[in-house]
Amino acid sequence: MLYAILAYHVETEVLSWTAQEDAAVMSDLNQVHQRLMQETSVGPAARLGPTNTARTLRGPGADFVVDGPFAETKEQLLGFYIMDFASEEAAVEAARALRRANPSAVYEIRPVSLYLPGAPFPATEAPIGDKADGAERDAG
Repeated sequence: MLYAILAYHVETEVLSWTAQEDAAVMSDLNQVHQRLMQETSVGPAARLGPTNTARTLRGPGADFVVDGPFAETKEQLLGFYIMDFASEEAAVEAARALRRANPSAVYEIRPVSLYLPGAPFPATEAPIGDKADGAERDAG
């Protein structure tokens, strides 16, 4: 069954990391990701852009678009993984491994009831925030 592992974190904490701190966390997460790729089917993984660039569609009828994060929470959704596991326990263990690599993050595990596969996404790096050092960041 497919599971989404959603990565939540306090965005201001992540944005306060130096380029070296961010690279160290991303390196640790990449090691976990590489191991999981060998053990299971791994789908998309992404590091989302800053929440101040997010837009939320709400309301009945014609609805309306509002700025900002999707929910009022302390942590914001900053990234996700889609992976295929034989059991919920295996998905939980994968999230535990990700958390060991990034212990200040919160990981939510949810079954995916619909997945529409498409063309593979290109690997990209997008800057997060307005860091003076211009550090670019990857998924996670």
